[in-house]
Amino acid sequence: MKTKLTTVLLAVFALSIPTIASAQNNKTTSTVSKTDTSIRPFKINIPQSKLDELKRRIAETRFPDKETVNDESQGIQLAQLKELLTYWGKGYDWRKLEKKLNALPQYITKIDGLDIQFIHVRSKESNALPVVLTHGWPGSPLEFIDAIGPLTDPVKYGGKAKDAFDVIIPAIPGYGFSEIPKQTGWNPDRVAKAWDVLVKRLGYTKYVSEGGDHGSVISDALARQAPAGLLGIHLTMPATIPAELVKPINAGDPTPIGLSEDEAKAYNALSTFFGRNAAYGGMMVTRPQTTGYLLSDSPSALAAFLYEKIAEWTESDLQPEKVIPRDAILDDITLYWLTNTGASSSRFYWENNNNNFSSDHQKTKTIKVPVAISVFPHEIYQAPESWSKAAYPTMYYYHKAKKGGHFAAWEQPQIFTEELRAAFKSLR
Repeated sequence: MKTKLTTVLLAVFALSIPTIASAQNNKTTSTVSKTDTSIRPFKINIPQSKLDELKRRIAETRFPDKETVNDESQGIQLAQLKELLTYWGKGYDWRKLEKKLNALPQYITKIDGLDIQFIHVRSKESNALPVVLTHGWPGSPLEFIDAIGPLTDPVKYGGKAKDAFDVIIPAIPGYGFSEIPKQTGWNPDRVAKAWDVLVKRLGYTKYVSEGGDHGSVISDALARQAPAGLLGIHLTMPATIPAELVKPINAGDPTPIGLSEDEAKAYNALSTFFGRNAAYGGMMVTRPQTTGYLLSDSPSALAAFLYEKIAEWTESDLQPEKVIPRDAILDDITLYWLTNTGASSSRFYWENNNNNFSSDHQKTKTIKVPVAISVFPHEIYQAPESWSKAAYPTMYYYHKAKKGGHFAAWEQPQIFTEELRAAFKSLR
């Protein structure tokens, strides 16, 4: 039975307190009250026993038999996954990432009853523009690590002092080292409100928001709310599908007559995606707890589930190590494993009970703040300029990047930075 677009489209889109102080596992004792607005330093120190357990579980993996096709049409191929897991179990070193992250300013603060963990790097430039960068799935705040330098120190990376940003990278509740919600209700609108609280708690009165995947949905929500001080948003995966095309895409209907070349390309990409490649979203939006057992118990299952999408959505011909170093990919997968957020990250799909690509469902026409859109060539679909203009009446910037896929900042941090510089130049 074909997955309904109105069910799956919604969810698809789609780093520590002095010890490891995650609000989920490995947590230190805390007496912080729900009304505490303090901002506390955060450092990562994963117990060695957990790293040893991970390697043991990887070594004990029971594999299925080889796929019966010569391509990826049945999922990630056995030989490719075995190669990744062999390196994960015998060559990968989590401590390198720990050291890298602990060299950054990391913090945690309680907002709306949950501990929110975030990275906050201030530029040395006095007029830097604060930007909130929001990740998605199967990504994490790690997507933006290599963009911190170019964003905060533009002169060093080919820009001008006036291009500088102060960077805020929070982890969505249920992801990374942010607390796992114990009750329902943490949907994109609630996260967006929390981001506004966070920015203002840091002392800023004006800022911008950027996101892809879940980050686009959360940025859309923030823009609809239009809190005081929000100057504009930048999206790499905008919600632009016209209302009249949602059902035909869902049904797999032939390309309608009258679409432009860009519109037809977008239509066909979406139809193919939801007809062939969106089962993972249907699983997480309908049965996140069931999916969670798999992702919490088996590191190999977790790696296969995440790596497949990283391979598909990067501009890499299904060889993501071409654009993202293998260690960086495993940093992301290991982060999900060590924080045991396979289930909670899936629940965010369940909470996000909306169509993430539909302009009507995202109520984009109600957005009053300025909107900038960058289209990357290997995004799940390339939003046409015509659809984008119709969906976002306040769109003032639209540009097609020359390289990159769904994980824009992760794959192409310099190009991503250049897009943000250009997009927000007029809002400073």
